[in-house]
Amino acid sequence: MRLQQKIEQSITAATGDKACIAHYQTANGGSINNSRIISLKDGRSFFIKSLPGGVSYPGIFTAEFKGLELLATAGAIRIPKTVVCNPEYIVLEMFQETEKPDNWNEKLGRQLAQLHLSTTTEIYGFEMDNYLGVTPQPNEWASRWLDFWRDQRLGWQLELFSRKTSVDDKLLKLGDRIMPKLDDFLGAVTEPAVLLHGDLWSGNAAADESGEPIIYDPACYYGHREAKFGIMRMFGGFGERCEAAYNEVWSWDEGVKERGIIYQLYHELNHLNLFGKGYYQSCINSLESLV
Repeated sequence: MRLQQKIEQSITAATGDKACIAHYQTANGGSINNSRIISLKDGRSFFIKSLPGGVSYPGIFTAEFKGLELLATAGAIRIPKTVVCNPEYIVLEMFQETEKPDNWNEKLGRQLAQLHLSTTTEIYGFEMDNYLGVTPQPNEWASRWLDFWRDQRLGWQLELFSRKTSVDDKLLKLGDRIMPKLDDFLGAVTEPAVLLHGDLWSGNAAADESGEPIIYDPACYYGHREAKFGIMRMFGGFGERCEAAYNEVWSWDEGVKERGIIYQLYHELNHLNLFGKGYYQSCINSLESLV
């Protein structure tokens, strides 16, 4: 069966209204996916991501679908509505991106804080492993944040990098020095876990038709709330006004600056593993600031 027929049948089953595709339009959405906007003959439109032929990332759309559903259930910030997913594609509601109003960053900061306040839990992890970009992201449940971050975040990324380099690489030696010191930075974290988007850089957030924040393409897990700023600070797009607005709703604990470096390092290492040496020095700089 052709992909178009599969998509039509799955939308029909999910919505209860017969779907017949009239038009495809290429769209932006995820570095590894074929992303399209489809228009149906009855006037409805949907956003679809599918994997290129022959490419396989088992469970990638199931995990994204689940993450979007959980984020939406909190009711704190707009999330694209999920329609249907299977191993080949994911179908989401279509929204119209508009120019961000002047207060967009503040709104996003406050809404993220409300999201976190409404999703607290006692353990760290997620009900399934998922992906950060195309990097497998383990999410086994842990009762202590230190253990989760050491074993399934920094330790995991350092292990992936070790497979690509020599044992005497400067970065690995610095990593060996910082791992035993993580307790100094994270051992005192006793806040509850919260639902994190997991990959909230500026390309995964926009203003919708009403100018309100909308976020998408998550890599969700339950973790320490400050960890979200590890990626938010890497490429700009949010800034101090966003963080100040968040802090008005749920203020930071002491040590947030040092922890922020550790949380950003995870994403720097992931970009190093995905895209290569262009991110090597930023990883070195972060590690040297911590040892």
